[in-house]
Amino acid sequence: MNSIKKEHLEGLYKEVKEDKALTIARHALSKTDIYSVAYSQDNAKEMDFNFSIDIKTLPITNQKASGRCWIFAATNVLREMIAKELNLENFELSQSYLAFYDKLEKLNYALEIIIETINDDYDDRTLQYILKSGIGDGGQWDMFVNIVKKYGLCPKNVYPETYSSSNTRYINSLINAEMRAFAPAAREYLKKGGMELVLKEKEALMDKFYKALVSCYGLPPETFDFEYTDKDKKYNKIEGFTPLSFFEKYIGTQLDDYVSIINAPTDDKEFMKSYTVKYLGNVAGGKAVTHLNLPIERMKELIISQLKDGQIVWFGSDVGAYRDVDRASWDDTYFDFKSLFGLDYYCEKGKSLDFAISQMTHAMCITGVNLANDKPTKWKIENSWGNVGPNAGYYIISESWFNRYTFQAVVNKKYLTKEELDAYNAKPIELKPWDPMGSLAD
Repeated sequence: MNSIKKEHLEGLYKEVKEDKALTIARHALSKTDIYSVAYSQDNAKEMDFNFSIDIKTLPITNQKASGRCWIFAATNVLREMIAKELNLENFELSQSYLAFYDKLEKLNYALEIIIETINDDYDDRTLQYILKSGIGDGGQWDMFVNIVKKYGLCPKNVYPETYSSSNTRYINSLINAEMRAFAPAAREYLKKGGMELVLKEKEALMDKFYKALVSCYGLPPETFDFEYTDKDKKYNKIEGFTPLSFFEKYIGTQLDDYVSIINAPTDDKEFMKSYTVKYLGNVAGGKAVTHLNLPIERMKELIISQLKDGQIVWFGSDVGAYRDVDRASWDDTYFDFKSLFGLDYYCEKGKSLDFAISQMTHAMCITGVNLANDKPTKWKIENSWGNVGPNAGYYIISESWFNRYTFQAVVNKKYLTKEELDAYNAKPIELKPWDPMGSLAD
């Protein structure tokens, strides 16, 4: 292993001190953040907030200090369906209700994996990955489907936010500590009383988790009445819903029409193949998270087809890259780090996934696109960070950024060709638990 030579640093010091451009950069960065200094105005004119396809949506939502973006984005898709049917101008589904059961199911899922690996070495990579990853707020579209199909939906006023549902750091920390402590404890239970004792203690721990979650989130509703006032100012009330009957009445089998497509141009993932990720899920025995891998141009064609039909699109991307807060946009041409530092962290998309440079981190909804000669130039995004910024909670994504940092979208299967649908329905290829396509949006 080669060490840094002090003599080399001395030469660099003199070189930096005499470089006028670096001196200016050093002065600017003493009182300004890196992104502001690196910002380039050259391409700003191309990102005005106008779109040839622009779907008007219900008011912006706010996930607050939680990682529930995937739930917010998914319920935003479903509420548009309900609002259209009932002629509503303001409606929100309870994200907290779904997060409650997602958290409970994830706990059970993690404990089941710990039991499944109970005879493996404590430093087995799979076990350590599960323990280190822990139980968080993030998720995938198919995980949302599993929760909704099992527990249903309810309006937000029926199961509103609490402090803990909007600020999940502390309950997550407590839950993960207990989950990890179960791993060594389970091995002692196995020695003392066999698998029967392990399962008994696991169920006792799940009961404690349930009570803790109820204390933090509130008692989930068993029945409720649905009251709403439509755009014509007409009051309506439907009595006697359960969360499942509410889901069945307003969504039902529509949820089965949507499939996850990804763009993962890595050497180990062929296009026109379906993939799943081992140990990625929340509901034990539920639908496996399944993705159809497609080229980026085909992904965009499918998204645009759905937008043209007036329906918004759930999608996942890496929002940590090239975000301009002031303009509420993402554009990889906005920031010139190369001129500032001589650094350019561009890497081909597939290699970015393989070498942990980029992966999906956040889910939002695409609500519009600008087309020139039937090709996209920019995208309109509905986020769940509250009614903030110059576009009141909406964002813009440049076409080049979309190609580079968008990894997943959910579209109606009616837009897929027969070959694509057959590929999706084929037995998926199982990827390792730590594969980047198993990343959770939060």
